[in-house]
Amino acid sequence: MAGHAERENGERVRAFFAAITSGAGEGELGAFYAPDVVQEEFPNRFLPQGATRGLEELQAAAARGKKAMASQRFEILNLIAEGDTVVVESSWEGTLAVPIGEATPAGTVMRARFAQVFEFRDGLITGQRNYDCFYPW
Repeated sequence: MAGHAERENGERVRAFFAAITSGAGEGELGAFYAPDVVQEEFPNRFLPQGATRGLEELQAAAARGKKAMASQRFEILNLIAEGDTVVVESSWEGTLAVPIGEATPAGTVMRARFAQVFEFRDGLITGQRNYDCFYPW
């Protein structure tokens, strides 16, 4: 049975996904992160070399994403919380507000499956590892 911290961290991740879905900006999303957060995004279709980001880079990426997406939603398929770690498997669907190059026009619906590992300290995300798998569109 999950303890109090596990339940709180799991609910915090659910609130994080809900904030993204509702169109929260970088300031609102920044409230979920510790000042010393490190996010690793492993190689994927958009970032073949992957990326490592701190808080400022995460907030900048959130701002870019908010401008690029007309809408997006997550469905949490599985969430496991143990100690200060929460692991999530989710499906994602997003509709582009702007084109990506000439081959992907605005209005294109993109889909992906994500696995993410969140590390917490005092209710804030200190580490996030993203394993993103985008379907063809």
